[in-house]
Amino acid sequence: MIQPVTSSAQPRFSPDRAIEIQALSHTYNRGRLEVLKEINLNFGTGFFGLLGANGAGKSTLMRILCTILKPTQGVVRVHGHDVTKEILQVRALLGYLPQTFGAWRLHRTEEVLDTLARLSGMRDRAHRKARVEEVLEMVGLSDVADRKVKKLSGGMVRRLGVAQALVHEPQVIIVDEPTVGLDPEERMRFRQLMTRLGTDRTILQSTHIVADLGGGCQEIAILDEGQVVFQDSPSALLSEAEGTVFTATVEHRGAPLIEAAFEIVSRIPRGSEMQIRFVSDGNQALPDGAEQVDKPSLEEAYLAFMLKRGRAEAARENQETNPPAEQPKAA
Repeated sequence: MIQPVTSSAQPRFSPDRAIEIQALSHTYNRGRLEVLKEINLNFGTGFFGLLGANGAGKSTLMRILCTILKPTQGVVRVHGHDVTKEILQVRALLGYLPQTFGAWRLHRTEEVLDTLARLSGMRDRAHRKARVEEVLEMVGLSDVADRKVKKLSGGMVRRLGVAQALVHEPQVIIVDEPTVGLDPEERMRFRQLMTRLGTDRTILQSTHIVADLGGGCQEIAILDEGQVVFQDSPSALLSEAEGTVFTATVEHRGAPLIEAAFEIVSRIPRGSEMQIRFVSDGNQALPDGAEQVDKPSLEEAYLAFMLKRGRAEAARENQETNPPAEQPKAA
């Protein structure tokens, strides 16, 4: 489990930690803009999520981990190698899928991956060919190996991005906002792929969409305004949301009163009435007939957590609406 963070925490470096981050801070504009503040994190084998609103500092942290950006302060190690002093050793261990992955549109899928494998240092042609075929099968692109990139769907291009991050058999994979622009089905496939790959390596995925992490995520670290404010299992985040999510059915004219007082999750019209699902911070009187939800979703748990911090707006920012499974469709 990731160790709790305090401003005075001093985690020890350990060989069984794939990623070790100690007292990491970073500033831009010659120190005038602080985007990361005393970050302390450790990640071992598994699929881990870095969750936070846009602007929370996630991409800066990812770029530091991938040796693209030198931190202002602190120490970061990947399998014991310092990201500022042992750059080549770290890069040999890493696979990186950035927010925007572009490939040569007029080249075939297999051709693109073979070229990127060569650039990663795989010189043996027979070994490289076998590895390219293996990885294409792994990410579900074998059937389109001969298809030009411009003919691939957005989800397929994203999977090709995962393939290029995997092809040199890295021990750590860094994935930055991977599902932006994908449809729900492709997002689900991507989430399942990350869970499967995390069984024997370390995967760290940043996202501002809670649903991207799902049940396969081993632990979640929430980054807010450059600081780690939560780190534990998804079930621990869900536990914190118990007693905070409710539903109420009211006439349409009564809906604005609830919407003004609470954080709204969903609205479902039911003839002359509206069923509203909402999150409460416990400071307001509940509407008449409100019923507590027994099993909040992970998205609701995140919203409830941020609401307690007075940061509900950050939690809502750019979240995609995903109605809870138990809610029926509108008639």
